[in-house]
Amino acid sequence: MSGTHGPVGASGAAGRTTGAGGGTGPGGGTGPGGGSGPDGTTASDSASDSASGDRPIRVLLAEDQSMVREALAALLGLEPDIEVVAQAARGDEVLAAARAQAVDVALLDIEMPGRTGIEAAAELRTALPDLKVVVLTTFGRPGYLRSAMEAGAVAFLVKDAPAAQLADAVRRVLAGERVIDPTLAAAALAEGANPLTDREREILRAAADGATNAELAATLHLSQGTVRNYLSTAIQKLAARNRAEAVGIAREKGWL
Repeated sequence: MSGTHGPVGASGAAGRTTGAGGGTGPGGGTGPGGGSGPDGTTASDSASDSASGDRPIRVLLAEDQSMVREALAALLGLEPDIEVVAQAARGDEVLAAARAQAVDVALLDIEMPGRTGIEAAAELRTALPDLKVVVLTTFGRPGYLRSAMEAGAVAFLVKDAPAAQLADAVRRVLAGERVIDPTLAAAALAEGANPLTDREREILRAAADGATNAELAATLHLSQGTVRNYLSTAIQKLAARNRAEAVGIAREKGWL
C-alpha cells in the first residue's frame, strides 16, 4: 500500500455514536466452509448477538502497514461496542482470519501483498456471505469504488475520515446499511464505468513493469499478436499515446 495520509482523524473516540448499532442487523451465516470461532461461536451466532447488543461487534482489520493497522485497531478499541478480534497484513490471510474469529465486519485496505482488498472482498462474499465488508483506502479513486461494490463491499471510506465516522460505519453496515463517501460516489457517477475488459486489465497490469510483448505472451499463455491487439485496444480506449501512459491513466482512475 502506498500513500501518506494518516489513518484516521485525531478526534478518535470522542465522537461515539449509537447510530444503527442496536438495529436489526442481518444475522451472519457461516456460508460455505464457514466454521466456528475458537470459543465455539459461529459467524451466524456472532452477528446475531452483535446486532442485538449482547456483545461487541467483532471486527477484522486488514492493512499491510503495521503502524497504520495498529493505530486503527487502537482507535476502534476505544469504542465500547467494537472489538478488533483479528488483524491481517496480507490479503491472502483475510479469509482464514475471518473464519477463525467469527468476524462480523471486515475492514480491508485495497493494496496489500498476496491479494488486493477488492479480491479479498470477493472471496469473503463467496465463502462468508453474511460478513460485512468495509473497504478503506488512501486512494479516493472512483474506479476503486465501483470495483469494491461489485466485489461485495457495503462501505467505502478514505482513511483520513474521522475515527468516529469509521466506527459509525461499522455499526451501520452491521444494521444492513451501505456507507459510501458522498464525494467518491458523485465522482464515480461522473466518471462512468470502466471501459476495459478483464483481459485488457490483466494485460495492462502485466505490462506495468515494462515486459515485452513476447514476455507477456509467455506469461499469459497468449500469442504475441493477441497481446499486441489487446494492448492496442486498451491504449485506444484510454486515449493514451502508448502502453505506459495507458497503465498510468488506468491506475489513476482505479481501473486496474
